[in-house]
Amino acid sequence: MRNPPKPFASNQTLCRIPYDDANATEVLAQALVRSLLPHVHQREFLCLAIGTDRSTGDALGPLVGSQLAQLAPQGLTIYGTLDEPVHAMNLKEQIEQIHRRHPNAFILSVDACLGQYKHIGMISLQEGSLRPGAGVNKRLPEVGDLSFTCVVNAGGFMEYFVLQNTRLAHVIKMAQVMAGSIHLAFTRLHRMAYKDGPLVTIQSLDKKMSPKGDQRGEFSTG
Repeated sequence: MRNPPKPFASNQTLCRIPYDDANATEVLAQALVRSLLPHVHQREFLCLAIGTDRSTGDALGPLVGSQLAQLAPQGLTIYGTLDEPVHAMNLKEQIEQIHRRHPNAFILSVDACLGQYKHIGMISLQEGSLRPGAGVNKRLPEVGDLSFTCVVNAGGFMEYFVLQNTRLAHVIKMAQVMAGSIHLAFTRLHRMAYKDGPLVTIQSLDKKMSPKGDQRGEFSTG
């Protein structure tokens, strides 16, 4: 009998907010800047967006990756797009390639996850590695220094069917918020670290951030 998948709650949550909150992009960008700024001069930044467009729910990662590729944030290398997805079948190979090409990379892992019905649409930024595939009982290598996920649907029963029948319109909107916040964060990081110093004041929106929210039962889809 295989061990149950490890829930995301094992990692410290830095920010958690619904994708349709009016301040979601700003709040997530602030959390990303706080997490990434200490590493600006020591590490190369890389976004690994995991998933496949063969399943609407699991398309979140490659949608984020493709939108980032169009936005082209300075200082960020992107792996995982709609044209060149990173998924269960090639994840191990891609991770090995990343470690060879980018040995000092700070990896932001992006993926969809399944969770409780009340948490659908919740975007989370967490410290530590992502475990892709846990939501559909796949054993895949953990990856990343930061995990950036969104609950695309409810889990616990017929996960593959649930992912296949997740509304694409909602997933696209989730991806837009996540990609937008990453782009905004790297725009600010570039200005703060490489040009004129801390031009951007990171105003506190702590009331919008809920790092202690209940995340039991949320698992990455991979």
